[in-house]
Amino acid sequence: MTDADPFQPWLERWTLTPDGAAFSTKFGSRLMPVRAGGAAAMLKVAGHPEEENGGVLMAWWRGDGAARVLQIEGPAILLERLSGERDLATMARSGEDDAATRVLCDTAMRLHAPRSGPPPATLVPLDRWHDSLAQAAASRGGLFAEAWRVARDLLAQPREAVVLHGDLHHGNVLDGGPRGWLAIDPKGLIGERGFDYANLFRNPDAEIALKPGRLARQARIVAETAALEPGRLLAWVFTYAVLGAAWSLEGGHDADAAVGLQIAEIAKAEMAR
Repeated sequence: MTDADPFQPWLERWTLTPDGAAFSTKFGSRLMPVRAGGAAAMLKVAGHPEEENGGVLMAWWRGDGAARVLQIEGPAILLERLSGERDLATMARSGEDDAATRVLCDTAMRLHAPRSGPPPATLVPLDRWHDSLAQAAASRGGLFAEAWRVARDLLAQPREAVVLHGDLHHGNVLDGGPRGWLAIDPKGLIGERGFDYANLFRNPDAEIALKPGRLARQARIVAETAALEPGRLLAWVFTYAVLGAAWSLEGGHDADAAVGLQIAEIAKAEMAR
């Protein structure tokens, strides 16, 4: 496989026909719409080990709550192409924010359901996922240190540990038509199930996330729909928002970090109510 043509070996091996323009993700993975035996599919060649491990988890889910994996080998994965007309981000921006949140909760619960086989060995423990927050707490103090103290307590006494998607948000749950809403692009973590709901409070964009009263309303919806203890859910929202800010600062994205810290302050205020 070459950088110039990462798809050709897999097109030949799996007898695929290109069916649209290729594109890239921010992690350097390459995707191409294809036809596989006449069916619409998506060929993805991972550009990072994290993305490759996500493919392993997708295969483990066997199409239950996630897009079906048709083929997988090394960095390459062939997925069913999800082409339903509905879009969660559009719903959230068009007066259906609460409905979009319930879809995300329902999807998370499907993904968290017990499976018969052992989980993939590639899953990352949730405490390791928080390394950047621990480092930011030590170097920056303030809200980072406060969030790390809360996160450390949550991680020390996990509840209902499950296989986690790790990046569940409006852009990673797609309309699968008659198969319903289905997840893509997991990070592949293992830990307390409440963590998987925290990311939706930052999405689909800052304008919606920072609307007055939005976080409190979504927290009530998530706690009720997913049967989560409200205070503990808010603690995950708070710590995840600061963790995301730490990641943004590591990448030089100061504006994104500022949004994360604003969300953290809102969550912190809700925790104190």
